[in-house]
Amino acid sequence: MEEELDKAVFTYLKKRGFTQTELVFQQEKQNKNNKSDTDGSDTDVTKQILTFSQSENIPALYQDGYSKLRSWTYSSLDLYKHELIRVLYPVFIHCFMDLIAKGHLQEAREFFSSFREDHEMMHSRDLTKLEGVLSPSHLEEMEFAHSLRQSKVNIKICQYSYELLLQYLHKTQSITMLGIINEHIDFQVSPGQPSSISDDAEAFSLVGSGQDAANLINQKEIHWGLLEDSLEDRLDKSGGLLSDSEKTEGDAKEVDLDENKKKSLEGGKQGGPLKKLKKDKVGGGPGKGARGDGDKAASAPRVKPELALPTVPTDVENSILEDLRNRVQLSNSTLPSVCFYTFINTHNGLNCSSISHDGSLVAGGFSDSSLKVWDVAKLGRMSSSIIQGENDAAPSENTLGSNVGKRAYTLYQGHSGPVYSASFSPFGDYLLSSSADSTIRLWSTKFNANVVVYKGHNYPVWDVQFSPVGHYFASASHDRTARVWSMDRVQPLRILAGHLSDVDCVQWHVNCNYIVTGSSDKTIRMWDVYTGNCVRIFIGHRCSILSLAMSPDGRYVASGDEDGTIMMWDVSNGRCITPLVGHTSCVWSLAFSCEGSLLASGSADSTVKLWDVNASAKPPKSEDTKSGSINRLRSLKTLPTKSTPVYSLRFSRRNLLFASGSLSTNV
Repeated sequence: MEEELDKAVFTYLKKRGFTQTELVFQQEKQNKNNKSDTDGSDTDVTKQILTFSQSENIPALYQDGYSKLRSWTYSSLDLYKHELIRVLYPVFIHCFMDLIAKGHLQEAREFFSSFREDHEMMHSRDLTKLEGVLSPSHLEEMEFAHSLRQSKVNIKICQYSYELLLQYLHKTQSITMLGIINEHIDFQVSPGQPSSISDDAEAFSLVGSGQDAANLINQKEIHWGLLEDSLEDRLDKSGGLLSDSEKTEGDAKEVDLDENKKKSLEGGKQGGPLKKLKKDKVGGGPGKGARGDGDKAASAPRVKPELALPTVPTDVENSILEDLRNRVQLSNSTLPSVCFYTFINTHNGLNCSSISHDGSLVAGGFSDSSLKVWDVAKLGRMSSSIIQGENDAAPSENTLGSNVGKRAYTLYQGHSGPVYSASFSPFGDYLLSSSADSTIRLWSTKFNANVVVYKGHNYPVWDVQFSPVGHYFASASHDRTARVWSMDRVQPLRILAGHLSDVDCVQWHVNCNYIVTGSSDKTIRMWDVYTGNCVRIFIGHRCSILSLAMSPDGRYVASGDEDGTIMMWDVSNGRCITPLVGHTSCVWSLAFSCEGSLLASGSADSTVKLWDVNASAKPPKSEDTKSGSINRLRSLKTLPTKSTPVYSLRFSRRNLLFASGSLSTNV
């Protein structure tokens, strides 16, 4: 028995490449010649080790062990079942990959087909990737599979659920399952009752980059406040001066107040209206110029810029200040007005849309490599019959210049592949577009001409975004990098590499010192623009990240993924504050209101949802968590469209919400 045990251990150590351990074991074996007695418990351990050694050559044990674990999990008490079910998916994929690694290809395919349906709803993209693993060499060549085998899965579970699982594994002597769980799962055990089902999104994470490395990076210091001497900063210091029109309104109110005062002195009991007027005057109401407690940007710290910022023309600055003074203060009781632009007759050719900051221009990027820009003011003056009856394919159309003939838009042509993203500059004078041809183009909306072509990416560019101050912009590509550019240079200023898969979306921090990227590797990274280093890694999504938004105070990042989950992250510590669950399909666009009290989300499920950021940023009460009502408290309103998936969202500087999408005929 002892010789067989030694042989099994030697075989295992050699197979795993533990050379030093093998040498130490040989020395211990030589020194142990004078020891011969072993007790009954040692014999049991010996049998278990031998069983584990033999099980490596018996594929049926994987099928049987997983099947029994699955049956036990689904038959557990409902209180603990949803926590125990989290264990099944990582065990499933590692059983499959272990069978492939040992060369049992046919058994691995049968195992995969038998239990795939259990995980199809939550992990369909992962399963599609793993389906392509057909030989042991694929495990090393495919980066996704390789990263899974090299890292652990984090699973949050309560103490009692954890003890139930261990008791089952030891009672049934499931050595194969126990080995996989021990090697590939890192349990984060918490005292008390199990977490609610609504918290599943943050309770499970497949770590591609390593949780330890992420925790180390997230300890770096960052400065998340607003820029010093920004327009918002100047407005705060000046006390939010009223515009001329508001002054006129204020003078009129003063006259009314004086008249009411006289009447109250004469009429005795007519003081009631006077008190009401005083209250209205002091309170200010939710209208223009109000800057209540919900304005987080006003209390945010101020930081110095790390980039050389462009100067803002005086007329543009005055226009922006006028908008800021007339901003409507939004809250959970004062929701925004929404203006929705619907593209019709696109024949599934629209890939993206973008709206300028004042809502006056709307751009659409199409699969035929064209970019079209509509001037809403001119559009309103044209008859609807001309707009809807136009023929886009007319060969005599000029590609650039002002609106020609009956055309309702300006056509920009230059890309040689589908246009995947468009972004207006803060002042609306420039437009960026990115394409499958791996280039980014800068267009002048004033002269309707292509100004610059930026080449640097090697593969399709999925997203491009102007910085909040203009001049600088960032791009995200299939080549797994994000790049930072300036308008006056054709080469990138920074190349940000670190994601394990496509970088699908990019967003600037409000102080322009950082950018945030979302990737198909299910992680979000925050980068220091000046150094090019990664300063935050946000881990928790189960699917590709498709949209990002930064709060006006720079404290929070919101991210939307492919399965409809939205997560809010605290930039200061890299932790998820809360998942926002409600959409039933991809979240394609996110936008914070200007004072940061509301978050708007647009989805492929043809709805716009408004979320209460203040409620989301607070820790949930225990009774709300138990009842599962926390998401209902955070969701303020759902605005459905007839059949229009929402492509883009933008809050204007006055807090009007603009949205756009393409009417879908697939209903």
